Amino acid sequence: MLDQLVEQILTRFGELENELSDPAVIGDRVKFTAASRAYRDVEPAAKLAAEYRRVADDAAGARELLAEDSDDSELRELLRSSNERLEQLEDEIRLAMVERDPNDDKNVIIEIRPGVGGDEAGLWAGDLYRMLTRYAERRGFKPESLAVGDGTYTFAIKGDGAYSVFKFEGGTHRVQRVPETESQGRIHTSTATVAVLPEVDDVEVDVDQNDLQIDVYRSSGPGGQSVNTTDSAVRITHKPSGIVVSMQDEKSQLQNREKAMRVLRARLYERALAEQQAEQAATRSAQVGAGERSEKIRTYNYGERRVKDHRINLLLHNLDGILMGELDEFTDALQDDEKRKRLEDAA
Repeated sequence: MLDQLVEQILTRFGELENELSDPAVIGDRVKFTAASRAYRDVEPAAKLAAEYRRVADDAAGARELLAEDSDDSELRELLRSSNERLEQLEDEIRLAMVERDPNDDKNVIIEIRPGVGGDEAGLWAGDLYRMLTRYAERRGFKPESLAVGDGTYTFAIKGDGAYSVFKFEGGTHRVQRVPETESQGRIHTSTATVAVLPEVDDVEVDVDQNDLQIDVYRSSGPGGQSVNTTDSAVRITHKPSGIVVSMQDEKSQLQNREKAMRVLRARLYERALAEQQAEQAATRSAQVGAGERSEKIRTYNYGERRVKDHRINLLLHNLDGILMGELDEFTDALQDDEKRKRLEDAA
């Protein structure tokens, strides 16, 4: 059965290679983008499938020769190592072919809010904002600030596959450290919540304008002379759900309204996903719906310079690097964990 899967993978990969060299596809931006994305999705499995075929050939050759000379120790070792690798490749190929989260290719909107801990929680929220934007830049994504105020940060991260990387940051991040204002040197525990929403367009989420109450008001806080002297701030209330989104960072009322609508669509989409998951009784460790935000996902311990992800019990002694955006090891481990759980669900 696996041989048939290997054949299908390699056939599909060959078809995609041909598509990407077809002038008709190259000249069509939409087709070329779709083919390129499909190629990237299949490529890891294709590499494993090619290795599987090569190792299977080695094992078959070793068996034939051993039938003629059963005393050849090198051939026996080749057969043993080939069979061992084939077992490993079988698991790796099935993992590589697990169906991806349909939102993985999307941009994301991230909302960071202070949790418990007073002023220190607000400072911690700012540290998380800097950590995630640095990580985005390191991975080649483009951060875009949407709103900042009162320790709350709302921003977008743009780039192909952004959600597949940042969805694992959703949840409660706990910090244990001595605040700068602490004169006795006591360690405080503070938290900040991170919500990661796949960004959707108006085709994916149809918002009835009759369901919206839109209020405009004068902006407050810094932002330039015109920000505080015109009714540029926008507050949108989605009456059926009760969701409220406010934006005031831009000088233009139109720009603030556009940003608010982007966040509103993302929140409505997230709510629909959560409802769908509840109906299907599908529970996953990755934070997609609002129901999992309250869970403590990670602890950052300044005294011991370590960070622990509680979902996969992974402890790293690299606090400084992680705060500078070196989150790759966590992301890779969480992606592997998600694939294994999806494979278990599929089985």
